[in-house]
Amino acid sequence: MELNKENIAKIRSLIVFAVAAVVAGINYQKLFSLLRNCIAMVSPFLLGGTIAFILNVPMRAIENCLPKKSGKFRRPISLIMAIIAVAGVLALVIFVVGPELVGTVIGLQKSIPVFFEKMQGQAEDLFSRYPEIVEYISNVNIDWEQTGKEIMTFLSSGAGTMLASTLNAAMSIVSGVTSFCIGFVFAIYILLQKEILANQMKRLCRAYLPKKAYENIIKVAVLTEKTFSNFLAGQCMEAVILGAMFFVTLTILRIPYALLIGVLIAFTALIPIFGAFVGCAVGTFLILMVNPVQALVFLAVFQILQQIEGNLIYPHVVGGSVGLPSIWVLVAVTVGGSAMGIVGMLVFIPLCSVMYALLREAVAARLERKTAQDRGQKALGQAEKKKRKD
Repeated sequence: MELNKENIAKIRSLIVFAVAAVVAGINYQKLFSLLRNCIAMVSPFLLGGTIAFILNVPMRAIENCLPKKSGKFRRPISLIMAIIAVAGVLALVIFVVGPELVGTVIGLQKSIPVFFEKMQGQAEDLFSRYPEIVEYISNVNIDWEQTGKEIMTFLSSGAGTMLASTLNAAMSIVSGVTSFCIGFVFAIYILLQKEILANQMKRLCRAYLPKKAYENIIKVAVLTEKTFSNFLAGQCMEAVILGAMFFVTLTILRIPYALLIGVLIAFTALIPIFGAFVGCAVGTFLILMVNPVQALVFLAVFQILQQIEGNLIYPHVVGGSVGLPSIWVLVAVTVGGSAMGIVGMLVFIPLCSVMYALLREAVAARLERKTAQDRGQKALGQAEKKKRKD
């Protein structure tokens, strides 16, 4: 190999890369710690970007509805209206759930003693029928003195741990509120001048990247923004549909807490496919305290509506909004939940949609090139045959 300037530069780059890889492999723990610290430092701004992305969906819709005569006040008005709309939805949920929850707690105070009295009566009846159970329980020996000593030891050693946990929890709450405030202000700045920021990022990429790389980055960014926005709108629509289905069905069947359970299931359904099961658990407990038979009916209704929602409504509403086939929506939710929990469920559907769209386009382009090559080879073969005949 000739040692010209170009080859020497390549060798130098390989040596630097090898040294960096070895150093990173030896000090990987410090690198991971540094990465965590960096993520913690920029987390308020990441949160702000997320808030800006969520608020941008209703803000853009409101801004398109406002007359163009609004001029420079069009963006601030649409932003304020979007914030009020999101806050109003949250307040509506709180004011709907709040009174129902208070009434539920008051009802539970009356129903729980009755429930335990029934359980006690059933237990006494069981013991009277099966005296061997009473005999077995009476033969169980418990060293109460040793148990008391262990409890006191646990309490004395856990007091300091409990105090430290309380302080850590308080600091986490303060830190979380501070991060949210910083992120919210950052989101407002982003939304007020999003076109300026977008142009700056485009200029930066265009200045330092090759033309093809720049065009691909812009294309993927536009596709990602469109896909995530459609997914967010579809997910909210699906949650409203599911909550309304539960409210109407439970009201028709005269099952208690219909409104509370409908709102809870709609709120938890924002977690794709599996979120409604949280509302199911809460609803089952509430109904069980009133009427165990109706709790069984509610479980049956939940299974039916969940199957309808999971197999028909969700894949078509959300899958259609992001351009992802129904089968891949289910795969994305399962893989995302296994990898990153709830966040993975929310992120993997639009992420897989972007990958699906890019892969579909790449496959179509590759097949078109192969078809053109096959046609060229076929035409060349026919030309050779014609020459032989001549």
